[in-house]
Amino acid sequence: MAGLYFEELREGLVIEHAIRRTVTEMDNTLFSALTHNPAAIHLDAEYCKGTIYGQRLFNSLFLLGLVVGISVIDTTLGTTIANLGFDEVRFPKPVFLGDTIHVRTEVVAARSSKSRTDSGIITFRHFALNQRDEVVCVADRNALMLLRPKEPARETAA
Repeated sequence: MAGLYFEELREGLVIEHAIRRTVTEMDNTLFSALTHNPAAIHLDAEYCKGTIYGQRLFNSLFLLGLVVGISVIDTTLGTTIANLGFDEVRFPKPVFLGDTIHVRTEVVAARSSKSRTDSGIITFRHFALNQRDEVVCVADRNALMLLRPKEPARETAA
C-alpha cells in the first residue's frame, strides 16, 4: 500500500510528488466536451487571440483533478476512507496547452475523528506549479484517513 496512514500525516509534512504531467490540447478538448463546457476560452483558438492571454486557457477543473490525482500515490492510496471536500481552491496563474505541471502537498491540519474510532481527518494543501515553478493552483482538501491497523497480539510460549 503506497498511501500514508493518519498517524504518518503530521502537520508540517511536505511531499514533493515525483509525477509530472504535460497538459495537452487533447486533454483540454476532451475534458471540456465530457463536462459539457463549451467556453470559447478553452476551445476556440481564434477567439482567444483577442483575449488578454492571446491563447486558449487550460480547463481549471481538469487541473484540479490532476493535482489531486498526482498526490494520491504518495498520500491516500489505500488509506483514505473518503474525500470530504475542498475548503478553498484558487488558480493564481493561468495554465496553457503544453505546460508541465508538478505538485507539492503539505499537511496543514490533522485531528482525530469525533464520530469514528478508526480514522482521523487530514487537511492537505496541494500546490500545482508549472515548468517555471509558478503556482497555478492551490487547493485545501479534507480527507478521512484510516488509522494504522493494530497488530494482533502475539502469543508467548510458556
